[in-house]
Amino acid sequence: MDFSKPSRIIVSCMKRLAPYVEQEVRELGFEPVRVFQTGVELQGTLNDCIKLNLNLRCASQVLYSLREFKAEHPEELYRGLLNVKWEDIIAHDGYFTVTNNVDNLFVNNTMFVNVKVKDAIVDRMRREKMSRPDSGPEMDYTVINLYWKENRAEVFVDTSGPTLSKHGYRKIPGKAPMLEALACAAIMASKWDRESAFVNPMCGSSTLAIEAALLATDRRPGLYREGYAFMHVIGYEDSVYKKEMQLIRAAVKELPLTIIATDLSEDAVEISEVNARMAGIQHLIQFDVCDFEKTRVPEGGGVVFFNPEYGERLGDVKELEATYARVGDFMKKKCKGYTGYIYTGNLDLAKKIGLKASRRIEFYSAKIDCRLLEYELYDGTKRETPKVKPEVN
Repeated sequence: MDFSKPSRIIVSCMKRLAPYVEQEVRELGFEPVRVFQTGVELQGTLNDCIKLNLNLRCASQVLYSLREFKAEHPEELYRGLLNVKWEDIIAHDGYFTVTNNVDNLFVNNTMFVNVKVKDAIVDRMRREKMSRPDSGPEMDYTVINLYWKENRAEVFVDTSGPTLSKHGYRKIPGKAPMLEALACAAIMASKWDRESAFVNPMCGSSTLAIEAALLATDRRPGLYREGYAFMHVIGYEDSVYKKEMQLIRAAVKELPLTIIATDLSEDAVEISEVNARMAGIQHLIQFDVCDFEKTRVPEGGGVVFFNPEYGERLGDVKELEATYARVGDFMKKKCKGYTGYIYTGNLDLAKKIGLKASRRIEFYSAKIDCRLLEYELYDGTKRETPKVKPEVN
């Protein structure tokens, strides 16, 4: 397959992360064609997909379009897929899997659609090569993705394989961990300048603190992952991948950072330290076992970032009401001059904080509607601009 041929690329992501994926795509030098709820569309080559896969922090998959066609029912879908030159994409002795996103009146079982796609690929390969590749559920080899909505079908090479939303360094997840892509997007949504202090009490497995260190030092997810689906597409040149890897390694910056992560659980802090070592940034984070109220907050300002339990999966709501009130007191008394952030999926609990949020940024955790609440923690009393009385003639 020609890795230099331009086509439509869809970079998919979790709901509400598209603005942050768009920002990343632009920073990489691409011009988005369209931004929608769960992704960004652009034009590019399969070699561009290599660059996107290695660099993007907030994305899930990078999909390269092979063909778009009309298909009312499964037989039309099968015939349309037979016209794709699969022998130029998948090795005849290779392995492939199929994923889909289907909304069609004739389909009530998406597994049936996967079988139709596999049948078309296998039948074409047998016709052209007199042999066929193996197929199954593994995402570590060639991955074909079908989008089929009503009578419009489009087939893609999923160049990522396993999701990009997991960044590869977290070997021990801990309890109810925040997904890496989501944590990164939440930090990008904040006012942190990637130089001032980043304080993360109640850190859990420290996904937020680790992602903050990775962002500030420009360590890209490609540094922590070896396998991508694009490596199994015919025409892949390892030299292109190695050149991109050299670029992301050379871009790493070593900066004097103040990142503090604390938790009452010794296990959580031990897990955090393991994950930080795997990411190669353990020297950038100061870990401590303590109640969040005893977290050291350096002078000079920065951000203080909480991701407390919110009663959906962990913690009792009544007990959490008292915890949220304590969080509010901590920010008011000990974090003056900082910008405070609380990521929560329970806005009733957030009312117990006792502070007025300056921004409410929408996110999702799995299927839970969440908010990143921002609080300006002024050093002293907020000054108001004096009102000038109009002159009376």
